[in-house]
Amino acid sequence: MILVIDNYDSFTYNLVQYLGVCGAEVQVARNDEIGLEEIARLRPEGVLLSPGPCSPDRSGVCLDILNAVTSPHPPVALVGVPVFGVCLGMQAMGLAGGGEVGRAKSIMHGKASQIEHDGKGLFEGIPSPFQAIRYHSLAVLSDAVPPGYDVTARSMDDGEIMGIRHRTLPIEGVQFHPESIDSEHGMTMIRNFVLRCGLRSQV
Repeated sequence: MILVIDNYDSFTYNLVQYLGVCGAEVQVARNDEIGLEEIARLRPEGVLLSPGPCSPDRSGVCLDILNAVTSPHPPVALVGVPVFGVCLGMQAMGLAGGGEVGRAKSIMHGKASQIEHDGKGLFEGIPSPFQAIRYHSLAVLSDAVPPGYDVTARSMDDGEIMGIRHRTLPIEGVQFHPESIDSEHGMTMIRNFVLRCGLRSQV
């Protein structure tokens, strides 16, 4: 089962649909309606942190999850559990990891950018560059990337960080919206996450 943390965003169920198309069982919980202990009892095989309209410091249990899975002694049920953050979910990774999140160079609302990436992790099998749709006014700052994370993708038009990945743990995020109908290769990215969770993808 993949647990999706809903940050009160209209795109959340697009991501749920993509996961379902890949054959994953999905459970959804809002960021203020579930706690870390309950998540550990659910024993998810993966966690997806959704986009959302708030700032990352208000993303509720998302920060608790990220602090737990990166701690020296995480809950047994969460050891090695892959985490995928989308938009706000990636910003929460940046904040929880000790980086800084600030104003983006431009406010993006449904705008397309060409994304360059390293071809690894969630980007495996995806050409570089490719088009993705962006909805954000905040971003992980280039001069304050969280320690222990690598930048995996950037937008070609303004150089904003579009992806980060933990160096030793299966934690990865993207700033753009792979579930947008106008984003290319979104299903491939979701499939890569499903496979990383140890599940068999149907696409």
